[in-house]
Amino acid sequence: MVETHEQPALKRVMGPGLLLLFVVGDILGTGVYALTGRVASEVGGAVWLPFLCAFVVALLTAFSYLELVTKYPRAAGAALYTHKAFGIHFLTFLVTFAVMCSGLTSASSASKAFAENFAEAFDLTLSEGVGLTAVALGFMTLVALINFRGVGESVKLNVLLTCVELTGLLIVICIGAWAIGGGDGDLSRLNDFNAAEGESPFFAVTAATALAFFAMVGFEDSVNMAEETKDPVRIFPRVMLLGICVTGVIYVLVSLSSVALVAPDELGEGDAPLLKVVEAGAAGFPLWIFAFITMFAVANSALINMLMASRLLYGMANEGVLPRVLGRVHPGRRTPWVGIVFTTVIAFGLIWFADLTALGGTTSLLLLCVFTVVNIAVLVLRRDRVDHDHFRAPTAIPVVGAIACAYLASPLSGRAGADYRVAGVLLVIGIILWAVTFFTQRRARQN
Repeated sequence: MVETHEQPALKRVMGPGLLLLFVVGDILGTGVYALTGRVASEVGGAVWLPFLCAFVVALLTAFSYLELVTKYPRAAGAALYTHKAFGIHFLTFLVTFAVMCSGLTSASSASKAFAENFAEAFDLTLSEGVGLTAVALGFMTLVALINFRGVGESVKLNVLLTCVELTGLLIVICIGAWAIGGGDGDLSRLNDFNAAEGESPFFAVTAATALAFFAMVGFEDSVNMAEETKDPVRIFPRVMLLGICVTGVIYVLVSLSSVALVAPDELGEGDAPLLKVVEAGAAGFPLWIFAFITMFAVANSALINMLMASRLLYGMANEGVLPRVLGRVHPGRRTPWVGIVFTTVIAFGLIWFADLTALGGTTSLLLLCVFTVVNIAVLVLRRDRVDHDHFRAPTAIPVVGAIACAYLASPLSGRAGADYRVAGVLLVIGIILWAVTFFTQRRARQN
């Protein structure tokens, strides 16, 4: 008699309310807190328009994710969909590794934003190069130690972090509304385009949208909670779409308040633009409180992304896609310590050599490439029938979504060359690791 050992199923604990908080909390964070000023530098006073365009592109891609997550309600996300649609091992690896790298670039950008707000909160005068970089590296080290010790994430913690992040953005919106209502804001800036000489407003907006898209990523992570959601086929469509719409409205209102109170050129200086908005609109508001809110928000983004990156690396190592050593687990802490060290070292390099704009742009570039593949996968998998009803996106939506994502990921959008250089270095590291594993395993089979 052969015994079978089945893994227990994940516990379904998330209903519509908790799933909505997860979606909103995952999208809110570093992007809008740190990059609003950089987007303003790209496009001028019409900073709200790139955020609106990024929201539309994210919404199109969300329809594709909804069809796939309700059709295949299992964890694994883009990697699962890519594998089912194309069955090409190397393509699945590239998609998975790109998702992991997007977590590293996102966490590194959060570290830089943390350093800037740390200096503001404690009224420190730090050297732009060495001082802030040292704080960012120290913060990333702390994240690695917490990651190594092990972090038990709970729904209650996610609710708390979401409320803190949301509170900070609502403060900006309320201060903006109060100041504008009192006649202090300059609404005429909202129609100003700051296109470079010889550049059309269209390309200025698309270049800014390519960067602003960083603020809209995160919704795709929720599909990994499918096995822990109650009745995912029924509740996912309305919850994900509502969550994206809520964050889209918040981002547009934040960008309107920001430009109305602070000139775009000034907003683009430094890595803490929303602090300037609060100071301009409410001089008596204690800035250290808002700085701590921002620190808390970006710290949460960094920790979640580094947890994801190290666990994804661990998973790929255990599947034999990457060297097995990267999957080693500490016997005492029961955490993937080699994966944590490896991802932390890469994050150190990103913090040291790349600026905040390049890190945010690289995050959006990697995920836009992944989203392009997912939008195409939806169409390919239409031939695969399942035995239950599921959400179905109108065919035109994934087609337009794939074109829009591919365009924003391409040089045609006006994307900075630094984004491609950083992404290229990261993917080359991954391909080298994959090649070493592939040839090592083939030699072992031959022997």
